[in-house]
Amino acid sequence: MAGVRHAVVVTHTRLRESGTVVSEAVEQLRQAGFEVSIIDNTEAPEFGSRPPVVRDDTEIVVVLGGDGTILRAAELVHCTSVPILGVNLGHVGFLAEFESFQMSEAIRRVAEHDYSIDERMIAHVDVWLPGASAPLEDWALNDITLERADRGKMVELSIRVDDVEMSSFGCDGVIVSTPTGSTAYAFSAGGPVIWPNVKALQLVPLAAHALFARPLIIGAGSTFAMDILDDSTSDGWICCDGRRQRALPKGTRVEVRQSKDTLRLARLSGAPFTNRLVTKFDLPVVGWREQARGGATGAAAVRHGHVFPEGVGDTLAERAADTAAVGPADTATDAENGVIR
Repeated sequence: MAGVRHAVVVTHTRLRESGTVVSEAVEQLRQAGFEVSIIDNTEAPEFGSRPPVVRDDTEIVVVLGGDGTILRAAELVHCTSVPILGVNLGHVGFLAEFESFQMSEAIRRVAEHDYSIDERMIAHVDVWLPGASAPLEDWALNDITLERADRGKMVELSIRVDDVEMSSFGCDGVIVSTPTGSTAYAFSAGGPVIWPNVKALQLVPLAAHALFARPLIIGAGSTFAMDILDDSTSDGWICCDGRRQRALPKGTRVEVRQSKDTLRLARLSGAPFTNRLVTKFDLPVVGWREQARGGATGAAAVRHGHVFPEGVGDTLAERAADTAAVGPADTATDAENGVIR
């Protein structure tokens, strides 16, 4: 007799209480032969703590929500080999594999083991408080932010790479992100998009008072170190993935490097990251000059908000149409899903 298959559904309390999508998904998983547990709290654990994770025999974690809910689920599988499958009920849903109207297909594929694994890099952070003999340790799938604690002042930071000082400045803070997080807060602050298969970390200053304060990208074998200077006008505040956070006094050093652990995302399609980027950000793949030359004459096709010249980019257009995000009427708000970005 085959063993019992265990699945965990991670969602948001408001989603569970406001509609039927969560109950329908749970029922479909049970009909597919899974024993299902539901986790719908979004309370963040303390910085540096080790919160409980899912059971060892969990086969998969299905996330019903937005990217913020996926970050919550990442805490439940940290340091395990359990994969996460995201079904987007939020707005962008960059980490999600399916939209809400594809729920049945997603569960069928999971039940048949018809998916691949995409391993995502995680950042490890050590926080050395003044006089401490051992660091506080935490991690991030998206990003680690070191910001000013006093909203009316700047925090003075010294930035090092591989223990070589590169710069120091007063600023609102800095963001250190993984490739996965490069499309989140770091992107909003002017950082570049890094493809997920690149093993790197980036540092993006926030409103730095300096002539040279550009984003920095280092390889996976290197380490960022940020010191809160003793003469800083403000203490610091650290936050991992917009969830685990704490105050930091002057004299604290924060070190960020690649973690030995990874996050396993279940993927059900072979579409490249570039396709996801174009679709989720609704990128104008044809420039305004080409639109002016051919778009108004009927010689171009318009699909999912993109203009494709006739006979050109058909494959990209079809992919964009196939993976188009659902409209506002089919989504829940970011607040309902615990989305932090």
